Amino acid sequence: MRTANRLVSAAGVLAAGACVLAVSACATMLEVSVETPLKAKLDVSAFSRVLVAGFVAGGSEDVDANLETARLLRNQLKSKSGLKVVDADVLSLIDVAGRMNASGPAPGADNAPPSLEIPKVVKEDRDLQAFDPLFANAAYWKKLGDEYQSPLIVTGTVMFTPHATTGYVQQEHEVYDTFGRRQVVPVRTYMERKGFILRPKFIFIDGRTGAVLHTETFREEVLYSAEQSTPALSTYFELMDRLVPAFLSTLSAQTIKGSRYLLR
Repeated sequence: MRTANRLVSAAGVLAAGACVLAVSACATMLEVSVETPLKAKLDVSAFSRVLVAGFVAGGSEDVDANLETARLLRNQLKSKSGLKVVDADVLSLIDVAGRMNASGPAPGADNAPPSLEIPKVVKEDRDLQAFDPLFANAAYWKKLGDEYQSPLIVTGTVMFTPHATTGYVQQEHEVYDTFGRRQVVPVRTYMERKGFILRPKFIFIDGRTGAVLHTETFREEVLYSAEQSTPALSTYFELMDRLVPAFLSTLSAQTIKGSRYLLR
């Protein structure tokens, strides 16, 4: 009897396995689109307007990173945010900081730290330290906000600097064997490459009070072969394209689209 029971149990297992195999053989893969919502990092519900005021820009002299960044972000916000974009002249914050520095500390600020000399041209990251008092000057930003109906103010710094490096780079090369069959093999090559690094810091300021609400810092880099000639402005837009979605996600909810596969 025990042997018979074992045989029956084994037969049952085999039958169940056969059913699973049959179902799997008949199943098909179904691709399903999935959208994942991401909440905005900054609550901008109190604002109906946004002012991209301008940036302290430096690095390459081939690109006016202040003007180009302000124009690009304004265009993106017009089409991809619910805020009304203020149409105003782009500020030269280097000049603003220079005038502010020349006027000295505010009355009664006896314990204020000594002002740093404002560079006329920003070449290195350390030059940006002189502009910290400008972004912390709530009175200035509130006054600017009063001129444009208390908007959310976007400002900050943009460094767009040339970059070069040498070293081994892995590249894929096509080779053919004696039978003419094509293969792709990795080859390490020592080469010189050049490009740019883009480092923007976006500062979001409450135009009603002049207080800093949020700060976002990004870094993007691209390198080309030394023989390739790519205009600096084209490279700037290539790098900005990479980080614009992250910038927009600070102000408004975004949706990431993807795919999942289901058995049917």
